[in-house]
Amino acid sequence: MRLPSKNGRTDEEKSIKQIRYAIDQGVNYLDTAIAYMNEPLIGKALQDGYREKVKIATKLPPWNVKTKEDIENIFKVQLNNLKIEYIDYYMLHSLNAANWNKMVELDILTFLDKIKTAGKIKNTGFSFHGDKETFKEIVDSYNWDFCMIQYNYLDEETQAGPAGLKYASKKGLGIIVMEPCRGGNLTQTVPPEIQKIWDKSKVKRTPAEWALRWVLNHPEVTCVLSGMNKKKHIKENLKIAAKTLPNSLTEDELDIIGKVRDKYRTLMKTGCTGCGYCMPCPCSIDIAKCFEIYDSANIFPTNKIETQIRYAMGLSVIHGKIAYASNCTKCGRCERQCPQELPIIDLLNDVSNNMEGFITKIFPFIFKTYLCFNKYQTKRKARKICRK
Repeated sequence: MRLPSKNGRTDEEKSIKQIRYAIDQGVNYLDTAIAYMNEPLIGKALQDGYREKVKIATKLPPWNVKTKEDIENIFKVQLNNLKIEYIDYYMLHSLNAANWNKMVELDILTFLDKIKTAGKIKNTGFSFHGDKETFKEIVDSYNWDFCMIQYNYLDEETQAGPAGLKYASKKGLGIIVMEPCRGGNLTQTVPPEIQKIWDKSKVKRTPAEWALRWVLNHPEVTCVLSGMNKKKHIKENLKIAAKTLPNSLTEDELDIIGKVRDKYRTLMKTGCTGCGYCMPCPCSIDIAKCFEIYDSANIFPTNKIETQIRYAMGLSVIHGKIAYASNCTKCGRCERQCPQELPIIDLLNDVSNNMEGFITKIFPFIFKTYLCFNKYQTKRKARKICRK
């Protein structure tokens, strides 16, 4: 998803060189998705014998599916995009309560059984961005081989959380971790207050090494996706992975990371821990996600357009419906259930005033238009593949 870019587009030549360099150095798992719009590029990178050296993971996007035919068409196009006979790790993309129910209604589990029996995929799984209860429900619903969860020292308790990590592990699932560096936020712009804590450590490490080591320290973790897009990232990550074992961090090192996490939380405007007790909201607001994006925008600032697009993506596209803070009717149910006793109504008002605007209003329409066009293109490609 974060390949090198040039003039606003993926730099194909540079990306292929980086992918092959990483594989040559021992990286053996590549994660992509049709939503990232780079499967054909990955297919090119896998030529000249590179396919045999790696495991390929890609994903089926629930938001782009309305019928069983859509599922079949997307899968055909993905195999063609990647120029491979089978996919090693196939996932349902970014599951939550709403789109999981939709997938069940479309009998997705029967489809997964069919393509696995046919040898078109080797391992079945899902990536996840929902609540803890939904995570357990999904884990228990099928004989999954693996799952992918967001996990880092700052967002430890959000989404599946440590309870989900351990639950999936006990069920025998391989666990792939995404966002170990929170999209690069934990490594790029480190606030001075945070750097002072890192500097106090007897062991000197870069913020990226601290973040990756924290994830790799968990024995339940099978693989970590770090979103490398520079050669120096690849070198650094390979060096970290080569010398990091589960349970290798000392108590002092874990204490340093804990202090960094706590300091980051004091810098957050909401004080939300992402526990989810305020959910579900009668107005369909994803309260925890609203606060997560709002806090992130304040600690790790970006330009307003990029911030609003991220807000719209997280609270309309992935959910399948608009879950913005401005939906709030001030019923007060969330505040009565919040163990932190946060003034959620006032905070949602702050989020709405600071995060919503012209972009968040038009983005759902733009994305729906894109999905219609994408669906048409996918059907056309699938027909061409069938004719071949």
